[in-house]
Amino acid sequence: MISRIDLRGDALPEGPALRDLLPRAEFDVLAALEKVRPICEDVHHRGDAALIDFAERFDGVRLDQVRVPAAALTRALEELDPAVRAALEESIRRARTVHREQRRSTHTTQVVPGGSVTEKWVPVERVGLYAPGGRSVYPSSVVMNVVPAQEAGVESIALASPAQAEFAGLPHPTILAACALLGVDEVYAAGGATAVAMFAYGTQSCPPANMVTGPGNIWVAAAKRYFTGKIGIDAEAGPTEIAVLADDTADPVHVASDLISQAEHDPLAAAVLVTDSVELADAVEKELKPQVAATRHVDDRIVPALSGKQSAIVLVDGIDEGLRVVDAYGAEHLEIQTADAAAVADRVRNAGAIFIGPWAPVSLGDYAAGSNHVLPTGGCACHSSGLSVQSFLRGIHIVDYTKDALAEVAHHVVTLAEAEDLPAHGAAIKARFGWKVPESK
Repeated sequence: MISRIDLRGDALPEGPALRDLLPRAEFDVLAALEKVRPICEDVHHRGDAALIDFAERFDGVRLDQVRVPAAALTRALEELDPAVRAALEESIRRARTVHREQRRSTHTTQVVPGGSVTEKWVPVERVGLYAPGGRSVYPSSVVMNVVPAQEAGVESIALASPAQAEFAGLPHPTILAACALLGVDEVYAAGGATAVAMFAYGTQSCPPANMVTGPGNIWVAAAKRYFTGKIGIDAEAGPTEIAVLADDTADPVHVASDLISQAEHDPLAAAVLVTDSVELADAVEKELKPQVAATRHVDDRIVPALSGKQSAIVLVDGIDEGLRVVDAYGAEHLEIQTADAAAVADRVRNAGAIFIGPWAPVSLGDYAAGSNHVLPTGGCACHSSGLSVQSFLRGIHIVDYTKDALAEVAHHVVTLAEAEDLPAHGAAIKARFGWKVPESK
């Protein structure tokens, strides 16, 4: 069901050579880009009419309007299963607890007497958030997108999720209920690239946004790439992935269940176990069979994911080598199930989120740890972070110098301007002092 990659015995290669040995899903955003381009431009030119046509084409339902009526949000919350409501409320509470602490404050640095630089943090004015609605329904993604935007102080928040034929063209009612719980009343029935285009260009019913965030399929990722530079994005999210670094202290039942939990997202989902224990590898492989047989989404998601080229059990000589492997892989979710797991986790450099020990599975982070589950995929954890309050804030430097403070450094500015053959830069300084550069004190 799952392949093995044996990296024992020889010295591990460095950098890209090591990454090339590791499993990874094929995810060709560039090829998808050419397919989403005409879709995005149709939304640009026809607005809501294009969105309605694409909902009929892709989602099988003809919409009367793209924006979800307020009454539908209210009704969805009223009809929400009380247990689901309680779970969502607790997820929101914990997410707020964590994300509220991330907000940065304005800070002023006194560089010299009379000269200061202040960094203030300003939220983007308007964001468009995306909640997927294809194979599964993700009200948790509503929470993970909305909470950090709200805690950052974003004034205008809109959310899009695909139209559902089963619900008369509205997004899934649990998505709508989550929006109502969070106080988001601007919701649109739009999916995939069309939703990103709606936020990027604006339409008759939806004003344009400064930024779009949220996970999605390859079409969402391609649309984000198409609009990079026009709008801000969080990341081009690829197929979800889990890596588990484990030794012989790990429970194979736990490890197998965690690999399966990620595989049930999508046939391209990646499940990777890195271990120095052949005994654990054998036990996990044995444990996968009955656990897979006992769950749902087996043939359409789990088996293709576990048996695909993106998933594997990777054998290494020791935990030191295992750390090199997981750092090269840069997993979206990384579990550490080893002896002294906290100390091992502290040595990890590249991961979207790290889950320590047997009682912090990825499922906890998906819903109720308080952390954010919108995380970098495809190795992007080597250079990028997950969604947070900082994603919605811009740092602006404010420079405040007196005449004396400028005079003190003027000769350095002029010297550097002339060294770069930019004499007008130096002239802008000289003009303030009667065209004679003050002597340094």
